[in-house]
Amino acid sequence: MYTNAMTMKKVINGAKKAPYYKSVGKEVEVFEHSYKQKLPILLKGPTGTGKSRFIEFMAHQLEKELITVSCHEETSSTDLIGRYIIKGAETVWLDGPLTIAVKTGGILYLDEIAEARPDVIVAIHSLTDHRRELFIDKLGITVKAHEDFMLVASFNPGYQKGFKELKPSTRQRFVAVSFAYPNEKSEAEILTKETSVTEKDAKKLVQIATKIRNLTELGLTETVSTRLLVDAAKLIESGLPKRLAVHVAVVEPLTDDIEVVAALNDLCDLMI
Repeated sequence: MYTNAMTMKKVINGAKKAPYYKSVGKEVEVFEHSYKQKLPILLKGPTGTGKSRFIEFMAHQLEKELITVSCHEETSSTDLIGRYIIKGAETVWLDGPLTIAVKTGGILYLDEIAEARPDVIVAIHSLTDHRRELFIDKLGITVKAHEDFMLVASFNPGYQKGFKELKPSTRQRFVAVSFAYPNEKSEAEILTKETSVTEKDAKKLVQIATKIRNLTELGLTETVSTRLLVDAAKLIESGLPKRLAVHVAVVEPLTDDIEVVAALNDLCDLMI
């Protein structure tokens, strides 16, 4: 079995309702053309700007199986390619998610690829150029990618800047699309579509997020994501007092600094 160094999920898109996604640029058009030309895509942007939702939406639109791997510091090429396992009295080979996607023509999404071990980057090199093939060293074979196979990765350039970055040589193997927080009107619309929160409350939540995002002097590692606003909206919708919902869903996840938390809670209380 695969270790907890990897989380894999399969989504058979034909059996699911289309995920909601609001396009804020030309990302859908870019993805469609990249898919036709068999080009890998790198989604760049802060946490909670819709990168994962976007790839789920596109996989559904294209009616392709999506295999998502949530990368972290223990994710290795073995986790992606496969390994031998003991089954009864036999030793059998078990394909990893990358190999499965390459063989079946699925879309493989490497979420936060910069978090993975360096050997992961080496493993996907031959899949990100004209060769479109995967070498499985433990089997001594090379697998040609299925016609419909697509590799997508995400990367947060602002997270721990200078510590975990993608090399320029790796970046240049991908078509890259930048994601940012939507404008206030679009973000409020997302909240009302994702939840049953009122338009008035949605606008208030977005105003709070915009205010906090502009407070760069706080030195927050991450700022308010659209995902956090959706969580707050769901809590408000369920009947939790608005101020408390904002405190626990927006402010507390941002920092453990007691003084900063208190200051942000006071700011939010004035706005909602």
